[in-house]
Amino acid sequence: MPETFILIPGRTSDQGCGISEGKFLEKYQREINSLQVAPGDMTRLGIVAGDRVRLTSEDGQVEVCVVPAKADELPVGMLFIAYGDISSKLMGGDTHGSGMPTSKGIDVQMELIRPAAV
Repeated sequence: MPETFILIPGRTSDQGCGISEGKFLEKYQREINSLQVAPGDMTRLGIVAGDRVRLTSEDGQVEVCVVPAKADELPVGMLFIAYGDISSKLMGGDTHGSGMPTSKGIDVQMELIRPAAV
């Protein structure tokens, strides 16, 4: 059953390093294609690293691989994903005159769709 979370897209230091090395290399792609979930939420929902989940916002739907966030970096109830193709599909197009869509605090539904291979 889907649960509601707040998604915070942003930049990561590995993503920044990956840009200079090449956007199509593994380091950069891993960053933009991984959803960080708080360890407490992972435990509560029975999700493990490598599981695939579906995120649905009012503007789109994506499937993404889960990685645990560092215990002290992401509160329970919030999700983090690096800016990229996946995060863009969940944002609306309204830029409020800034040229950048609102990307912080997106309400999403998350549900497990495929457990990690054991």
